[in-house]
Amino acid sequence: MWNPDITFASPMFLYGLLAIPLLVYWYIRRYREQAADLRYSTLAPFAGMKPTLRERLRHLPFGLRMAVVALLIVALARPQTSSSGQNVYTEGIDIAMLLDISGSMLAEDFSPNRIEAAKAVAQDFIDGRSHDRIGLVIFAGQSFTQCPMTLDYRVLKNLLRQVRPGMVEDGTAIGMAIAQGVNRLKDSKARSRVMILLTDGVNNRGEIDPITASQIAQSFGIRMYTIGVGTIGEAPYPVQTPFGIRYQNMPVDVDEKTLEQIATMTGGEYFRATNNRALKEIYAQIDSMEKTRIEVRAYRSYTELFYTWAGLGLLMLLVEFTVRGTVLRKLP
Repeated sequence: MWNPDITFASPMFLYGLLAIPLLVYWYIRRYREQAADLRYSTLAPFAGMKPTLRERLRHLPFGLRMAVVALLIVALARPQTSSSGQNVYTEGIDIAMLLDISGSMLAEDFSPNRIEAAKAVAQDFIDGRSHDRIGLVIFAGQSFTQCPMTLDYRVLKNLLRQVRPGMVEDGTAIGMAIAQGVNRLKDSKARSRVMILLTDGVNNRGEIDPITASQIAQSFGIRMYTIGVGTIGEAPYPVQTPFGIRYQNMPVDVDEKTLEQIATMTGGEYFRATNNRALKEIYAQIDSMEKTRIEVRAYRSYTELFYTWAGLGLLMLLVEFTVRGTVLRKLP
């Protein structure tokens, strides 16, 4: 019957249980004093006699009475069982990830190349979120939404894995990518709206320039983090020739000035990643700056067990009266 989760609303009554050993001591002493003292020269004639049922049960009423006292004392202490839980309230963040998939992202100054390194780090970033909607926009000479804003991270990561250069015509349309991201976030009701733009080049395509697109993002309260990827100087780039793939060193041309301006005007920050480790650290830093606020409200409910214990006590009392009035009935 005992449950380790039981608590008592009035535990002071439990000190009453200390009286039970005293009552047992009093009963034993009183029983011995009332026992008749007869002397026999020998007990041999009684050796084969067995105690009757009444003799076996002679202490049962007192045992039942002590059980009644114990149960009623516990009932007065108001035993309770409790259950607890939590209500979790979140203020989510909507995040649009803008990923450059132009041909230059195949440069191998990252391992195995820029685009695969960016995808791997982006996937780790997604794994670190839990209550935020995330969408994916890819761009080269054009831009389009690879995955709309979603909480289904499994679908998002599957679509991210399918990204590769050549899905759209080559070029770098940064302004169009930002505009596409704004289109994904402008109707969001989230507490915070964020874009993470990753590119390795200079805007050279599209009808909207990056600054104008960023001004639109700013008007919607969208904060932008920009990441320029590429080593300093030149990077090995694979070139298809009649004799197979050959590598040619190409100059790294990241428009850091524009990317920094975009981040500054929207309240974000610009980062430069020159290798895999730096790229991971950048995403980790963004992750720490854009954490969802989670409010946890704990609650505990109680169920009173007074009537259960009191009912058992009364049942024991009824059994005692029954035993005294039948099996152990005393005749005048």
